[in-house]
Amino acid sequence: MNFISQFEIWTFFAGLGIFLFGMHMMEESIRILSGAAFKSIIRKSTGTRLKGILSGMFSTAILQSSSAVSLMVLAFVGAGIMNLVQAISVMMGAKIGTTATAWIVAVFGFKFNIEAFSLPMIGIGGLGMIALAKSPKYVNVSKFLVAFGFLFMGLDYMKSSVDEISNVIDPEMFAGYGVLVYALAGLILTAIMQSSSATIAIVLTMLFSGVISFTAGAAMVIGANVGTTVTVMLAAIGGIHTKKQAAVSQLLFTSGTAVIALLLLPVLTWLILDLFSFDENLVLGLALFHTIFNIGGVMIYYPFIPQLASRVEKWIPEKIVSLSSFIHITDPKITEAGVVAFKKEIVCQLQYTLDFLQPIFKLGSPTRKFSYLDLERYHAEIFEYYAKLRSDDLDQPTLEKLDKLLRVSRSLMNSAKYLFEAKDELVVLESETDEIHQKAYRKIKARINALISTGRKIDIDKVDGGEIEIKSVIEELHEMVEAEDKEYIRLCSAAVSRPDFKKTEVTFLLMLNRVVTQSCRMMVYGMRTLSEPQEKLIPE
Repeated sequence: MNFISQFEIWTFFAGLGIFLFGMHMMEESIRILSGAAFKSIIRKSTGTRLKGILSGMFSTAILQSSSAVSLMVLAFVGAGIMNLVQAISVMMGAKIGTTATAWIVAVFGFKFNIEAFSLPMIGIGGLGMIALAKSPKYVNVSKFLVAFGFLFMGLDYMKSSVDEISNVIDPEMFAGYGVLVYALAGLILTAIMQSSSATIAIVLTMLFSGVISFTAGAAMVIGANVGTTVTVMLAAIGGIHTKKQAAVSQLLFTSGTAVIALLLLPVLTWLILDLFSFDENLVLGLALFHTIFNIGGVMIYYPFIPQLASRVEKWIPEKIVSLSSFIHITDPKITEAGVVAFKKEIVCQLQYTLDFLQPIFKLGSPTRKFSYLDLERYHAEIFEYYAKLRSDDLDQPTLEKLDKLLRVSRSLMNSAKYLFEAKDELVVLESETDEIHQKAYRKIKARINALISTGRKIDIDKVDGGEIEIKSVIEELHEMVEAEDKEYIRLCSAAVSRPDFKKTEVTFLLMLNRVVTQSCRMMVYGMRTLSEPQEKLIPE
């Protein structure tokens, strides 16, 4: 009972709640302030394993959340933008990047008077959120200040709640518990709170107050490192095989690193406390331990990333399911039927591409959901059938017809690729609040909406019967795309002359318009070809 009376339980939980709220608020504000920048960094800066690790480190250190970065990686893997080796590399880097939180908490939370800087931050940030409400950018800067202040206010509450425990608890009473128990406690705490940063803050607080030993704290940090994988594993449940592969890879890496760190715990403890002389500053010593064992784990696993990826791919193989509707049931040796099936399949590809584009431009929810990876697989199936269908025995007119249809399939795939890669830029464009950017976004969206509406008219069963009507609608679409392109350029010309408009934004607007216009032109070309009657594609 003496323990309970000394432990201010509600002060502790209030501190933990404020800390978690501050962490969540800080992640959210940074994510909004950074816009699509960090997604682009993660997506583009992963050409090699080393670049992937550095990208994961940088992004996590800024976003202050390895889970957020890992979930982004899962999304990119699921979309086919990132392969498994790249994903493993980024998630390894994220483990190093997340140690920045421990250093921030250890240095600022235990070295300085928390109230001296947390209260001003909360005050200035809170007033800024009200006074600057009309500016989303400055509101989020203010929100970040409030969040940073909450982070350390929560830590201060947790510290004060356990300060008196050290007077009534002898740390030796926990000596009988092995390091595995402490590691398991760290894992469970992190899995429940979905935040290793919160667990580490609690561990640092208990270590600072003398409630636990350095070895026990180190074991809990190791457990917390594994606990972060719970979020990723949950996100992968029910996902496609690539997401499951990435999640299992991270689990293997973190678990393997944890086993190595626990086995070497006596050596690492001696290294930090005796060799590096952190025995007088256990809090900073634990932050150093967190960094050392994560860097060590990455160094050990780095040469074996391809082998790890290969092994996981064998454990969780891709379930090959044909996406095609016609070609997989049509023998390519029967040319007449094969050509018709080939065209019908590309009409299906058009419809699936439109389904894929709909949510990107927020034009309603399609009945069928397709990822970019699905479209790539589908295009590969179509090309494989084309290769089987195309033989030296075919006459020249039939070969030309097949090649023309294949160009349509490639155009549809390229169009989807370009528009998908412009997704981040579209998010940035939509988030801008000025009249020019908003008008530009509406014009782009109107073009895609017209594209989808027209494309829906090209139905497999109705193409022959409505050839003239469909072709006229397609030509109207073509004229609309070209007219909107010119109107968009005029909009940019008028904007650049305005003193309140940033000139650098013109390039951004023009390049985005070029991608949209070229993609629309490719889709129009495809629609024109697909609107031709079936009999024109059957050899005489």
